[in-house]
Amino acid sequence: MQHHKSREAGTHLEQPIQQMVFTKRSATHAGSWYTDSPDALSAQLKQWLEQVPDNIDGVGQLPVPGARTIIAPKRIFVLGPSHHFYLPGCALTRCDAYETPLGDLKIDRATIAELHKTGKFDKMSRQTDEDEHSLEMHLPYIHKILSRSFSDPASFPPLVPILVGSTSATTERTYGQILAPYLADPSCAFIISSDFCHWGTRFNYTYYLPSIASAVSPSSGHVLRSKGTSQKGGPAIHESIGRLDRMAMDAVESGSHDGFLLNLRETGNTVCGRHPIGVVMAGLEMLLREEHADGAGGTSDANTAEKTPQHLQKGIFRFIRYERSSDCLRVADSSVSYASAFAVL
Repeated sequence: MQHHKSREAGTHLEQPIQQMVFTKRSATHAGSWYTDSPDALSAQLKQWLEQVPDNIDGVGQLPVPGARTIIAPKRIFVLGPSHHFYLPGCALTRCDAYETPLGDLKIDRATIAELHKTGKFDKMSRQTDEDEHSLEMHLPYIHKILSRSFSDPASFPPLVPILVGSTSATTERTYGQILAPYLADPSCAFIISSDFCHWGTRFNYTYYLPSIASAVSPSSGHVLRSKGTSQKGGPAIHESIGRLDRMAMDAVESGSHDGFLLNLRETGNTVCGRHPIGVVMAGLEMLLREEHADGAGGTSDANTAEKTPQHLQKGIFRFIRYERSSDCLRVADSSVSYASAFAVL
């Protein structure tokens, strides 16, 4: 709040002038989780992005025809899980910009206001916003890619960051319905932040599948409690982890929100972004259901969908890369899995 002095009836009066306060979320994990040197970070991102092949097995030429990339949308939604703050629903940022070592990314305040008017979104405190890493870790990539398409950072499309809490299936469908119009809008791009399996005693998760055959039931496993290795005659622990993750990825690729949640109930897989994934899957499923209910093509559409490659089917995620931080051999070991997927919207 600022004041100015005006002369009235021979006296000086203090009259307030309303002024908007610009707030910026600091890049709190720069310098620890990743480098805070702009030059070093830019070089790292350039190196990693150059390693992306022009073609991906089973997918073909990149970018995939019809897929919305973050090259030139009007707004970019970023959904991430809440790791430190209990939240039964979703929360929006109060900030006007997000800082990165490469430069700031502005927030789409108009869209934030639209979402808040639904009455379904909380607002993050500054501390909650800055404590959370799930959204921040994507920002340098976003800035780097946008800088390839826009010469002036002021022209970058704004962000709509959404922190997703421990949502129930019903709650995820509620938020999916709210976001469905934005998912249907070709000017919007969506990024979902998630790791996959966090395995090891330090994560309180040591579920083990005694078989990695494709027909094995997700619920056929058991918890490893000893300090030894895997069950005698069974697969190595890291092979079991890979199978657990593949089951979760298959469930996501099915396009069924309920199917994905069933897989998580059966295996307990510690997919940290399961709730933001669930929100977007629920929204996509609603859109596709509405489209089919409208009778846009009838049987011919169904026949076309059956013949369409999976990675080009509307609203269906396709995983294109999977990695683990290490290969666990003993119960005392631990690892975190990482997976990348896209959907043509």
